[in-house]
Amino acid sequence: MVIHSFVPFPAEILACANGLVYGPILGAVITWVGAMLGAVAAYGLARRFGNPFVKRLLTSRQSDELTRWAGRQGVGAMLMARLLPIIAFNLINYAAALAGIGWWTFLWTTGLGILPMTVLTAVFGDRVLTVSPWIWTAVGAAVLMAAWVTHVARRRRNA
Repeated sequence: MVIHSFVPFPAEILACANGLVYGPILGAVITWVGAMLGAVAAYGLARRFGNPFVKRLLTSRQSDELTRWAGRQGVGAMLMARLLPIIAFNLINYAAALAGIGWWTFLWTTGLGILPMTVLTAVFGDRVLTVSPWIWTAVGAAVLMAAWVTHVARRRRNA
């Protein structure tokens, strides 16, 4: 999980594997600790070495606005970003550091925010071999339907 903060790959697969191999409780703990270690490492590196990069991308005014926004919206934005698995985990780590989110805020919002999905994937991994074929069929159909809807929406938008 630590490597996931630096090399993009579907961490959910590893989290499910942890649940499968170690059970739901220990699998969730291992996944959570690994994710936290990776998040802290990425955040720390971005915070330490990322400012020159930000200064090249943003004007001084934009950088000041980002810092003010992080002060006002940091906790809510971090919790929302962590609870909704839409935004890439790695991106949140780097963005939080570069936006000036404090260490403590980053730690507790990350720890709390990733907990539900961590537990869910570990439990799923624990049960993956005992799931009925009908459930797998339904999940597969839902994934195919979502892919088809996305494809149609993109074609209509680009037409």
